[in-house]
Amino acid sequence: MTMYPVFQKTISLIIITAGFLLMHYGGLPMLVAPVIIIAGIYMFLLFSSNENFNALLFSFKRFEFKAVWMGAIAAVSFALFIQFLWDPFMGIILPGEAIDLSAFDFIKGNEYNYAFMLLMSLLLGGFFEELFFHGFTFTSLEKIFKGKYAMVFSLILSNIIFSLYHYQMGIKEVLLAMIAGIAYHLLILRFNRNLWYGIFFHTFFDWIGLTQIYMGNK
Repeated sequence: MTMYPVFQKTISLIIITAGFLLMHYGGLPMLVAPVIIIAGIYMFLLFSSNENFNALLFSFKRFEFKAVWMGAIAAVSFALFIQFLWDPFMGIILPGEAIDLSAFDFIKGNEYNYAFMLLMSLLLGGFFEELFFHGFTFTSLEKIFKGKYAMVFSLILSNIIFSLYHYQMGIKEVLLAMIAGIAYHLLILRFNRNLWYGIFFHTFFDWIGLTQIYMGNK
């Protein structure tokens, strides 16, 4: 079964909007909303165009160990860029603003909560957010824009959406998420549109931040 193109594009935009809102306002347990969203995306792909997650740049068959160490190197490099260049620059541009990390206070000095959040960041930050934003949202927008600059427009817009997803943590986090999202995305595109590279880059970068919070450095 193949949907009419306009209807298919409309449904994809509805799923993007619904997924964004469900994660923030659904009031569901931590892992329930992502499962519902991913299941909805899978059903949409299957019944709209007989596709699967391969269409979202993700496949278990495309896993490469190179994605792990490249993701780790990229995460450490990006963390150093944030610490020594981005944060000082933001301190000048937005001196009165701070990223709201209060939601993570419960992991400070608590190894069990810290380990739990490392796992959650792998599942939610690594897998879910990459599949939803840099997989489904990006490829859906590419189909909508088409043309010579479709990839560029889709990359920018999908990462604007990704950055706004972090609005509850303040304007500094929104801006950080924007450049982080673009960085994840460029690594994915660099390695033949393989989402695994974004998954590990994103996960390791989150782990660095969580470790700093756990140790009381943030």
